[in-house]
Amino acid sequence: MDTLTLKLRGMSCAACANNIEKAIRSVPGVRDCNVNFGAEQAAIRYDRSLANLEKIQAAIAAAGYSSYSLQEELLSEEDDVEKATRQALQRQLSLKVVVGGVISIFLLLGSLPMMTGLNLPLIPSFLQNSWVQLVLTTPVVFWCGGSFYRNGWKSLKRHTATMDTLIALGTSAAYLYSLFVTVFPKFFIAQGLIPHIYYEVAAIVITLILLGRLLENRARGQTSEAIRKLIGLQARDARVIRDGREIDVPIAEVRINDVILVRPGEKIPVDGEVIAGISTVDEAMVTGESLPVKKQSGDEVIGATINGAGAFQFRVTRVGNDTFLAQIVKLVQQAQGSKAPIQRLADQVTGWFVPAVIAVAIATFVIWFNFTGNLTLATMTTVGVLIIACPCALGLATPTSVMVGTGKGAENGILIKGADSLELAHKIQTIVLDKTGTLTQGKPTVTDFVTVNGTANGNEIKLLQLAATVEHNSEHPLAAAVVKYAQSQEVSLIEVKNFVAIAGSGVQAVVSNQLVQIGTQRWLTELGINTITLQQYKDAWEAAGKTVILIAVDGELQGVMGIADALKPSSTAVVKALQKLGLEVVMLTGDNRKTADAIAGQVGIQRIFAEVRPDQKAAIIQSLQGKIEKFPKSKIVAMVGDGINDAPALAQADVGIAIGTGTDVAIAASDITLISGDLQGIVTAIQLSRATINNIKQNLFFAFIYNVIGIPIAAGILFPIFGWLLNPIIAGAAMALSSLSVVSNALRLRNFQPKAIS
Repeated sequence: MDTLTLKLRGMSCAACANNIEKAIRSVPGVRDCNVNFGAEQAAIRYDRSLANLEKIQAAIAAAGYSSYSLQEELLSEEDDVEKATRQALQRQLSLKVVVGGVISIFLLLGSLPMMTGLNLPLIPSFLQNSWVQLVLTTPVVFWCGGSFYRNGWKSLKRHTATMDTLIALGTSAAYLYSLFVTVFPKFFIAQGLIPHIYYEVAAIVITLILLGRLLENRARGQTSEAIRKLIGLQARDARVIRDGREIDVPIAEVRINDVILVRPGEKIPVDGEVIAGISTVDEAMVTGESLPVKKQSGDEVIGATINGAGAFQFRVTRVGNDTFLAQIVKLVQQAQGSKAPIQRLADQVTGWFVPAVIAVAIATFVIWFNFTGNLTLATMTTVGVLIIACPCALGLATPTSVMVGTGKGAENGILIKGADSLELAHKIQTIVLDKTGTLTQGKPTVTDFVTVNGTANGNEIKLLQLAATVEHNSEHPLAAAVVKYAQSQEVSLIEVKNFVAIAGSGVQAVVSNQLVQIGTQRWLTELGINTITLQQYKDAWEAAGKTVILIAVDGELQGVMGIADALKPSSTAVVKALQKLGLEVVMLTGDNRKTADAIAGQVGIQRIFAEVRPDQKAAIIQSLQGKIEKFPKSKIVAMVGDGINDAPALAQADVGIAIGTGTDVAIAASDITLISGDLQGIVTAIQLSRATINNIKQNLFFAFIYNVIGIPIAAGILFPIFGWLLNPIIAGAAMALSSLSVVSNALRLRNFQPKAIS
């Protein structure tokens, strides 16, 4: 299976999106497809043995639309193409609005005497001539509004209907009716009717709708502002050291393992590892981290971040679309092109909306003509119904808010992989926090070390050498702490054989023909090793919140180590903030009960799952979700973790939240990633989700209520009571403003600011 993201051209409403989606799904091999009207994108999953880009694009073209593939590489040219295309459309719409607007003013002046029934001598008589109005209206209808008729005709040939179909039917009805009156006025006089013309209706409605699209196009361009900001962060050049010389090269020519010099205040061009020099780096624009981060030899640096007062050299580790910034851009693009579950209702409505409106328009004409015999009244009410109906607002309600919401998330160092994750986050009831690396710094250090045989004859150093030699082969944070402690004691490592790691329990290996086993008391007890000898130390250290590991050699306990992992500065405040949001906060850890209780007590967590092996973590999440018989109540559960052993639990949770400073596996398994590792991002993500969903609900309300009220009024429901009909010109203005109001409301999300925690 392959995935593909296409940029789409030619859509005018949500019904177009439905048509494209159907066309793509009809291609053999396409397994899934989401067309996002707001983002103008199609996200496609297909079997590459049956389908390919050419076949999919051919199906889109057959449906009457065009498309091009989004480049995966982080290149500014892609943004330039998108920007240039939007600007070209903006210029074209602006010209048509100006031409249509000027002509519409003359037509409106010429129609005022007929509309008001008054003799207005200041208005030139030639403007009231029906033939003059025909000449003025024709270029507006067929040039300014030509796209409506072309797209409407294409839809008709494909047996579908879109917003363009409604506009084409409505304006052509007004134009053709007026043309008939102009050519055959005696027919109406013979029927006892006044031969009124409505050229101004066709011209002004087309101009107003074009004006609405002009403003909508400008506003929708602002919804992708976050992507443009991210792409704009990238440096253009890099100062590379080659053959002992410093040379400036374009960013595209930088290669892995190149050595780059970064001077004070310069932008770091790509990702790499510092090899010389010390400085601080402002990473706020990428990670959301407010304070500069110290960088020295061995530390990673991220492309697009800004160097402080120092200078340093770094070796390039990632370039092109593999860089951290490129991955962020790709994730944000995917999220902005995805669909939220809340959009399903709008999609169902827009699927039958246009045919339903056409049916209502026909019924309106038949009813009014049968009851009144007035062809003019029947025609104008029908035109009003066709013009005021607007599925565009329904189609824009969700995706525009999602685009702005995910963009704001990226600005705050929160990567949201899809609209479904963004929506689901506001429903979270229980949030599970991993301990090591999530609540704590994840950088434990050895604070205590006691051996059975004391320090005589170098027993302590010998045991430390065995332990560090074994732990050197493990990636666990506790193992790193043991190795670091051994290095501080200037202990050298020796050869190791038959290394084995037992997840959630410990490690073992053969060193100098001795079997060394290091791990939890539970595991060593299961192996039949007596662990009571140093129990007093273990109990005291665990009571202080330290993690204790036991060291056995050839089946006998030889020592214990106390390892402390400090809490992150924000942990306590974040837990309180989550509880204030009404969430149940749970801690999940493989550590022992006493240590877990001590840490939980410091941050204020009441519910704890301790001594949980990695393979058990997903089952715990299931139990909290109510998917196990023992816990029948269903809940929406989020999991926050950072390690490889957290990946199954992150995938099992309704919303998986990965700490960005953790492993790639954990990030890949999650729905939301906190780039900086700051736990406040959890609170911000939930606040952003709630703000976005509230915004979507407002948009959907505006869109639905507009059509529920507008269509009956246009059909003349108020005429029998108040003798008032909706002028088609007002209907056109209302239709144009409906989409604009939804997009404008979505853009309010750009003002979102996370509430500070205390």
